Amino acid sequence: MTGADTISGGESRLLDELTTIVSRASGAVLAACARTLDPRLKADRSPVTLADHVAEAVILEGLARVLPGATIVSEEAVGAAPSAHLSGDFVLVDPLDGTRELIAGRDEFTINLALLNAGRPRLGIIAAPAQGLIWRGIEGQGAERLRLAPGAAANAASERIAIRTRTRPRSGLVAAVSRSHLDPQTEHFLARLPITQRLVRGSAVKFCQVAEGTADVYPRLSTTCEWDVAAGHAVLTAAGGSVTASDGAPLGYGRVSENFRIPAFIAWGDKAAAAELGR
Repeated sequence: MTGADTISGGESRLLDELTTIVSRASGAVLAACARTLDPRLKADRSPVTLADHVAEAVILEGLARVLPGATIVSEEAVGAAPSAHLSGDFVLVDPLDGTRELIAGRDEFTINLALLNAGRPRLGIIAAPAQGLIWRGIEGQGAERLRLAPGAAANAASERIAIRTRTRPRSGLVAAVSRSHLDPQTEHFLARLPITQRLVRGSAVKFCQVAEGTADVYPRLSTTCEWDVAAGHAVLTAAGGSVTASDGAPLGYGRVSENFRIPAFIAWGDKAAAAELGR
């Protein structure tokens, strides 16, 4: 099944190559899950598993072939990142976003990859290996959802559907909220909005819900990392939405001196709703 307005032309070949890399990492993650996850805590007390490392190895090897010489910042190898501010093209990778969800046996964990230029995400891919789904988008060229068997090439997708954000419903907003990181500041923000339903999820899949119009807003007003956000930012922007800092200012990426931290963000499907309600 093919959507009428799916991505074509422009950078679509690169998008397919990167999607195939992410798909292979998805297959590697599921294979690791069938053996042993060997979970442990990192220095920051966040969990990491064998699946994180396996996915990262597959992605880094693939990127070395497809984008030789590219600057790559990946969560599990962030210590090898450049020491200066990144202002040109670079890649942000989270080889396994939602490790807690994986360990808990949920299907919400994702693999995130974004290509950035001058601090702005312009291409993003998010895979949910356990769901057999990939969301992807290119700034100015649209966004789409693929049904793709983990490990398969992008052109083997059994379903390819264009996705688009929706106009704010008159009946109220659907909010995508974090399962593990719902902080008091975010709760306070949500209390000011006409929320009629919450979708509680882990990982970057929340960006995808806003991008495909099943949710309207996804706020996180506590610190997170650039690799958690950039791919979702790119997909959502390509689908017609927006991602900004909590004060409405643009989000910048590549901030090495800040350890690639983002203090807060708000993702909106309807830009008009963001302008009216987001302050």
